Order: sequence, then structure tokens, then C-alpha cells
Amino acid sequence: MDKRHLSKPNRWLIERGQHVNFGSVTFYMLGGEPDLNRAHRTARTIKLAGGSNGPRPEAGLADFELRKEHIELLAQLKMLPDGTCVQVKFAHGLPGSSFDILEDHRAA
Repeated sequence: MDKRHLSKPNRWLIERGQHVNFGSVTFYMLGGEPDLNRAHRTARTIKLAGGSNGPRPEAGLADFELRKEHIELLAQLKMLPDGTCVQVKFAHGLPGSSFDILEDHRAA
């Protein structure tokens, strides 16, 4: 599967991961995809001992073949209910082997 075949919300998520490179993207779900109408948050991890702290080279490409990590992430996200807050961690612009579901709780 290529990036150009993705919906706008899923393409946005892949591009955000490439821009962050190392760090995370936190967002809400709507219809099995990131909700682009709600605020999102990015956190970039800065490597002090060298390494690439900028966006991935692929971030500037209009299209490329998705990696298995991208495809698995999008398949898992598709199963989440609307309003779920998700934090996806990225390394080298790729999603990790898991993601976090963030839940708010009121004080007792």
C-alpha cells in the first residue's frame, strides 16, 4: 500500500510521525481515523549525543510505500471507538510496537 491511497486523516498521521521522527503524537479518534477537527499534541525527543533530530527525509515525499508498522498501526486504530485519545510513539519516523490509550479520571 502506498501513502497516496490513504485517507487524509491517516496520511496526516503518517506525515506527523515522519516530522516528529523521534517522539510521539497524541490525538483523538473519529470513525476509525484521527479526528483532524480536534486538537492534537506532538512531543519530539531530542537526541543529545548526535543522531537525527529533524524530520525524516521521507517527510518531503508526495508518495512512498508504507511499511508494515504503518499498516498495522492503521489497522489497530480502525477498531477504536470515537473519542478515544491515543498516543503513538515514533522512532526513526515509524510507529513502535504498541500505542497508548489515554484516559481522563476525575478526582474522588
